[in-house]
Amino acid sequence: MLLLIESATQICSVALAHEGTIVAERHSDQPNAHSSMLAVFIDDLLKEFNIQDLDAVCVSSGPGSYTGLRIGVSSAKGIAYARNIPLLSVPTLQNMAMLFYATHPDYDGLVCPMIDARRMECYTAIFSPDRMLRDTQAEVIEDGSYDNWLNDNIVTFIGNGAEKTRPLLSSHPNARYDEAFRISATGMIQEALRKLKANEVEDVAYFEPFYLKDFVAKKSVVHGLYE
Repeated sequence: MLLLIESATQICSVALAHEGTIVAERHSDQPNAHSSMLAVFIDDLLKEFNIQDLDAVCVSSGPGSYTGLRIGVSSAKGIAYARNIPLLSVPTLQNMAMLFYATHPDYDGLVCPMIDARRMECYTAIFSPDRMLRDTQAEVIEDGSYDNWLNDNIVTFIGNGAEKTRPLLSSHPNARYDEAFRISATGMIQEALRKLKANEVEDVAYFEPFYLKDFVAKKSVVHGLYE
């Protein structure tokens, strides 16, 4: 039994997988609720299925929300340490791409997952059905940013960063948008199983999320406090 945790964006998602099949999921898109809901979702699933033993725990490793990643990775590391089980990780953009392809089996174009990084910047990468074509980067999206990909391929843009870039990219005839797409822990299952079989595990003591950019504290609306 695998426990899968996705907390890199606004959506908080936890899933259980048995023998390669998702058996249950809990998720919420309530803003800023990861700290209060993640542990509840995990506890609910383990109790509902009376799970005593887990084979491994897998967490989305980023990039994404600094706070969400920190909460998810800390929870996964705690579970792995307490139960003495392997800790696995899957990059968040890869999780998104794998989930999209899994739910669109007839689609053979490219996928560009986008995570909002504020203003017109997004965390992005480019995927084909079987591999990553461009590495993860923080990119300021401008008019024509993806023309070199769009000129030769159908590209579907997904994620919470895609909609804000739509006015700049959607005029290209090969650009597609999937407004219904929602990130989920369920997308990690195949890569988690592959890594478990290959023993590609993380060091519980030293593993850290892939933040990509340094965290910058903002002034709180409450005088003297920072978030």
